[in-house]
Amino acid sequence: MRKLIECVPNFSEGVNLQVIRQITAEIESVEGVMLLDTDPGKATNRTVVTFVGEPAPVVEAAFRAIRKAAELIDMSKHQGEHPRMGATDVCPLIPVSGISMEETAEWAIKLAKRVGEELAIPVYLYEYAQANKNRNNLSVIRAGEYEGFFDKIKLPEWKPDFGPAEFPAKSGATVIGARDFLIAYNVNLNTKSVRLANSVAFDVREAGRVKREGNPITGKVVKDADGNDVRIPGTLKAVKAIGWYIEEYGIAQISMNLINYNITSVHQAFDEVCKSAERRGMRVTGSELVGLIPLKAMLDAGKHYLQKQGRSIGVSESELIQIAVKSMGLDELAPFDPEQKIIEYKLRNKADEKLIGMTLTAFANETASESPAPGGGSISAYCGSLGVALGTMVANLSAGKRGWEDQVGYFSDWAAKGQEIKDALLKSVDEDTRAFNTIMDAFGLPKGTEEEKKARAAAIEDATKYACEVPLKVMKTAYSSLEMLEAMIIKGNQNSVTDAGVGVLCVKTAVRGAYFNVLVNAKGLKDRSWADAIIAEAQAVLDANHKKADELVALVEKAIR
Repeated sequence: MRKLIECVPNFSEGVNLQVIRQITAEIESVEGVMLLDTDPGKATNRTVVTFVGEPAPVVEAAFRAIRKAAELIDMSKHQGEHPRMGATDVCPLIPVSGISMEETAEWAIKLAKRVGEELAIPVYLYEYAQANKNRNNLSVIRAGEYEGFFDKIKLPEWKPDFGPAEFPAKSGATVIGARDFLIAYNVNLNTKSVRLANSVAFDVREAGRVKREGNPITGKVVKDADGNDVRIPGTLKAVKAIGWYIEEYGIAQISMNLINYNITSVHQAFDEVCKSAERRGMRVTGSELVGLIPLKAMLDAGKHYLQKQGRSIGVSESELIQIAVKSMGLDELAPFDPEQKIIEYKLRNKADEKLIGMTLTAFANETASESPAPGGGSISAYCGSLGVALGTMVANLSAGKRGWEDQVGYFSDWAAKGQEIKDALLKSVDEDTRAFNTIMDAFGLPKGTEEEKKARAAAIEDATKYACEVPLKVMKTAYSSLEMLEAMIIKGNQNSVTDAGVGVLCVKTAVRGAYFNVLVNAKGLKDRSWADAIIAEAQAVLDANHKKADELVALVEKAIR
């Protein structure tokens, strides 16, 4: 797995698009880095930029962007709603795949050291990159903001981790670190009152509010035995929040950072703000995401709101996303484009989904063309996906059947399982063709010298093994759907029992078709022990699948006679 990290620097400029473009151009100038999102805010006068890549190029791109921001942004003239202390206010690195948080933190320290030494910008480490737990919280580091840092930086306890202990008026200071994936999320209120918005923010954020005697606003602050303020915690863990007024939209918002969306999800945050706002006589009108969001967070939200409606969660990925968008009003202030806002969608290679992105007619025509791919392997995977889709349809119809409300959970779970299997088989449609092309590429390698001949033979062997593994995976995946199809034949809506039966026939075809591909590819392998083992495994799946499929077909025929 490639080591991938995400970088989400926040620059203190949200109005001058020319300045923003010059900064992002520095990022895009680094080979191996993909710029995912640029999200400027006029009221906050702040731009959140998101890019991703392997660690070394990401760190290089971050350095260039920080250098350019220091050159173009004059913090002595900056005004904005968001707390800030520098031209590049904060620059976190986030592990995405194939890399630990510890290693990500090491890269953050390397970046911070270089910024401090080469650009003479004071740098503070935070979160996982900061060993001193007394100064690893971003809000604690940034307290006093730009205006207060001229004095703060001179305090011994606030000496920068890197760079000079003098506060440069033009660039300010910056905070660099490593953290978990953070979702920046704003909830819109039908008020202009910052006071009311802050009341809601204090209700929900983990830090809550200070406890007061008598009047919760003007009363004397309650102290503990050590003289520290006593706090009333908010309702949401791992959440930071403040209220502010956005002149651009003419509304107040609750601006939240979801530090760990596995602890507090975006939909939990939205629902909790709705409850608090309603108690205080307000109404939530919608919300917005700043930057990107993981696909899982959107799918979890879609499932949550479907369950609240008493509906099946076993719908397509796109429908789950649409439900999430509409339920949380993510498109109130601007259109919500999943391709641009969901990180996995931004990262995916469309070339890897060439076939499943086609229309039915185009796919059929492509299969019928003189090109050898897509061939039987891809068609087997697609046939299996259609069979599973039929079983999933029966599950969803059963979940929505009047009088069966007490069984919604049962059928919903099966529908969700069916969607997972269907999606896995759809991915195999393109993967099988890629496996074929990998073999063709290996045959095209040079074979002049003895070394080249050996390398070519090894590449052909490896590619052929891969071309065996893909259809075997199709066989196993398709076979796993028979349990769901059996449940639909026996317990599902009997008006659709024949649909489940056709699904079984599609799966039976898919497994046998993929089996053909295992055999034909294994035939050409030099490693006969490996070939014999995978053929035996495929034979076992084929036998089990056919036995079960034939039993289910007999049940369908009995039901309709």
